[in-house]
Amino acid sequence: MSSTGSMASPPSASLRGLEAVVSFAIFALLGFMGFMVRLFSVIRYESIIHEFDPWFNFRSTKVLVDQGSYAFWNWFDQRSWYPLGRIVGGTVYPGIMYTAYVMHALLHTIGFKVDIREVCVLTAPTFSFLTALAAYLLTTECADSAAGLLAAVTVVIAPGYMSRSVAGSYDNEAVAITALVATFFMWVRSVNTGSTRWSVLATIVYMYMVSTWGGYVFIINLIPIYTILMIFSGRYSHRLYVAYSIFYVLGTLLSMQIRFVGFNAVRTGEHMAAAGTFAFLHLYCAVQWVRSFVPKKSFAAITNMLIAATIVLIGTGVSVGLAKGYFGGWEGRFWSLLDPTFAKRQIPLISSVSEHQPTSWDSIVFAVHFTAVLVPVGLFYVFRNVNDASLFLVVYCMFSVYFVGVMVRLLLVLAPAAVMLASIGFSATIKPLIASIKREFLSSPVPENSVETKIEEILATPEVDKRQTRKRKGPPTVATSPSMPSSILSAGPGTLPVVFALAVIGLLCLPLAHYIRHGVWTASEAYSSPSVVLSTRNPDGSRGYIDDFREAYYWLHENTPDDAKILSWWDYGYQLAGFANRTTIVDNNTWNNTHIGMVGRVLNSPEEKAFRICKKIDVDYVLIVFGGLVGFSGDDINKFLWPVRISRSVDTSVVEHDYLTSRGGYSIGDDAGQAFKDSIMYKMAYYRFHHQSYHDNQGGFDRVRHRHIARDEISLTYFEEAFSSKTWIVRIFRVKKFSNRGFRTLKFP
Repeated sequence: MSSTGSMASPPSASLRGLEAVVSFAIFALLGFMGFMVRLFSVIRYESIIHEFDPWFNFRSTKVLVDQGSYAFWNWFDQRSWYPLGRIVGGTVYPGIMYTAYVMHALLHTIGFKVDIREVCVLTAPTFSFLTALAAYLLTTECADSAAGLLAAVTVVIAPGYMSRSVAGSYDNEAVAITALVATFFMWVRSVNTGSTRWSVLATIVYMYMVSTWGGYVFIINLIPIYTILMIFSGRYSHRLYVAYSIFYVLGTLLSMQIRFVGFNAVRTGEHMAAAGTFAFLHLYCAVQWVRSFVPKKSFAAITNMLIAATIVLIGTGVSVGLAKGYFGGWEGRFWSLLDPTFAKRQIPLISSVSEHQPTSWDSIVFAVHFTAVLVPVGLFYVFRNVNDASLFLVVYCMFSVYFVGVMVRLLLVLAPAAVMLASIGFSATIKPLIASIKREFLSSPVPENSVETKIEEILATPEVDKRQTRKRKGPPTVATSPSMPSSILSAGPGTLPVVFALAVIGLLCLPLAHYIRHGVWTASEAYSSPSVVLSTRNPDGSRGYIDDFREAYYWLHENTPDDAKILSWWDYGYQLAGFANRTTIVDNNTWNNTHIGMVGRVLNSPEEKAFRICKKIDVDYVLIVFGGLVGFSGDDINKFLWPVRISRSVDTSVVEHDYLTSRGGYSIGDDAGQAFKDSIMYKMAYYRFHHQSYHDNQGGFDRVRHRHIARDEISLTYFEEAFSSKTWIVRIFRVKKFSNRGFRTLKFP
């Protein structure tokens, strides 16, 4: 047989066309599946915005759509942070608002007159397909299209990504994760090609990422780390130089156009690694350029001069910048990533956010599922044939794993990395198995004495058998069972037995099927319940709903003056402004630690002192969340120690130990700390609670803490109950007016 005759013929045009049609059908089905699996909340409840932060994004988007860009950028929100207010335009990442605005305008242009709320609710499911497409492109760039296709399928239902991409999750991460993966793809593409075009595209997508989420800092630090690693591992190239130089300079200039970032892109500590890498890259390039034409004897001296001059120049600039106050420090959240104990010691407000807590192992397994097992397999195959692109994926995954251990919110960043590496491992594992099956059933028979057959026999034979083969000068024999056809049980040259290959593929697909089932379950049960509507199970097994939050917000909207000021813990500020359209003292922006500390001081103070502070800041109503009647554990009593810790920044007389038991525990019973029992939070939560009983328990039994409260009778002098929702989850108290005869004579029946 001639050499040309033994070579596989290139695929025909019809075969390539069929491949394109099948690929398009797969991605269309993938987009449909990813969109539909995120609609459980819309089907089960209604089209509604979830959680807390998305409500501010929704309010901002309505201003943008109804009043235009100029009104949005100049919007002063009088409904928040009373009496300070908030300048929204310069304190917000506007990317998600403009994304919904553009989608809304496009739909209206083509004749779909949808409300902006519907667009906001469905933004995250829409972007899930774009995330899958970006994951496909990045994985294909790092490995091959088979791994890329598997990555697209698995990332679209990844539980870690699902948490911020279900319908109603109108949060920044809903579009930011798409931008993050797309930026990484274009960066890797620019490194592989050295193309200026791809570098510019990477900076444009990076600008969009900056406009959507503060997590852009992860990108602007990961890419410099990768660049330094490439240099020290001997993989420096002009492609890397072109890619990073364009990305840093143009990316920094574009990111400065976002008002919330501005000159922080060249001043704050979290951006200094990128600047230092830019300087080091040019120094390294200069040294290599000098090496190309300078004799070896002079090279060392010139190199030392270049290094010394660079150090002096940079050192002088940094010293002058620090002396003039030009350079700022690290933001508290980023410090807590480097030092996990920083927030607890210095800024308890950061630690009070549930998303900033360290991640438990069960949360990681819940978010990435069986891909956690396949990530090491993917790393193995990557390091077997490492290249510039796959090395970036390794760096991305490793740093994501570290940061996830510090902050649970960053599971969003880890999920795509874990899925892509796992897809590479899974694809590389089953590829020889599929090749064996295809070769056995689809390939045309090869002549027995051909050169290709001899080579495959040698490659498929163990070392001992090869030595024996060389001795006996004959082809190896394969034992077969007379009960099975040899074409099924036995393997041809260089192949595995078909039954074995099919069995292994089946075993590997079982956890993949369970992963898909787990992803659908998380979309349905774990992440599709809006925080304002609680889902329960009735005694007969049917689903029940607790709608206390919207009931309370509607009561405020209908029964309080338009200028009423509502004091609550900062968790509920965005929802109060969005649902009730009333003025709040603090909200989820948490930009003013002093203001939040003052609210915390109201909640942990005795009634008279709390009344004085409320009058000082013009509070009309106090809202608390209490779950002791129905067993809702996310109430203010369980959060109470955070108002205590944060308020210490305002009033150093606050001592946490005074609110604890004599043994240092936290209790609501008779052994509770006296300061806790005297606090207005305790009194408002358990006011009239002794009249409430559950089944055979006596009145005053808290179903969350599983204890009876300390006091049977609680009376209020300066506050009065205005409203309690159906199951008492939300309780609202009116701040009484001053007596005409003065505060000291304030007496009420």
